Amino acid sequence: MRTAMDAVRHLALEIGPRPGTTKAYFEAAAWVERQLTGSGWSVERQRFPTPAGYSWNAPVEAGPSVNLIATQGELQPGEPWLAVGAHLDTVPLAPGAEDNASGIGVLLAVAEALQDTRSRLPVVLVAFGSEEPRGEGDAHHHYGSRAYVASLTPQQRQSLRGMVSMDRVGVGDVLPVGTPADGPTALTDALVEAARSAGVETVLDTGQDSSDHWSFVRDGLPGARLGGTSYGAYHSAADLPAVVNRAQLERTARTVLAWLR
Repeated sequence: MRTAMDAVRHLALEIGPRPGTTKAYFEAAAWVERQLTGSGWSVERQRFPTPAGYSWNAPVEAGPSVNLIATQGELQPGEPWLAVGAHLDTVPLAPGAEDNASGIGVLLAVAEALQDTRSRLPVVLVAFGSEEPRGEGDAHHHYGSRAYVASLTPQQRQSLRGMVSMDRVGVGDVLPVGTPADGPTALTDALVEAARSAGVETVLDTGQDSSDHWSFVRDGLPGARLGGTSYGAYHSAADLPAVVNRAQLERTARTVLAWLR
């Protein structure tokens, strides 16, 4: 998991706090884009507006943000496909090693692993901007993934077989599999089975709508979350690379790759 840990260290230590409309965020986005293209992926930047607000511990300014949408080859209309995403932004003052450089790190590791290996279906990887809340409720959260879902064509919506959001995937030794539903879904069952085949222990986290998968589910699309173990440095200046467990990053990556393959 060298790729994932290198990303955690770079984003948290070299760049630091990166709310979705800031110069630091765009620096982080440029760096992630270079890593993805270096692994053979084509990257499209999707710009979208983000309003001003109050993000956990400080006010944040309005402005544009970007999603990074990475593909290999051209997705044919109507062809079944899979999506894997992770948010790149943080709340103010938090370097965001676990929240969510861990998810971005695993996204980059998955991109690297798929460079020379076929997945069972075409895969789209997305680094989402402006996930962190800027107020209370759905209307002030998940801006990047809501913009991405809104941009999908009717054919893309119909043919999407599953979206997995990796959010806080570097803490603990059991991997949470999250769903907004009251119980397991076909997608969470598939992820649990993939984890089992990869030798990863999981726990089902129901009623989970606190990540970018929710933007898909609330629009009638299949989505689930990996990650979300509680930790003391959450949304604080102490969210540094020492918080992140390399073995948990590896468990997450093995699970996602088993699901994709």
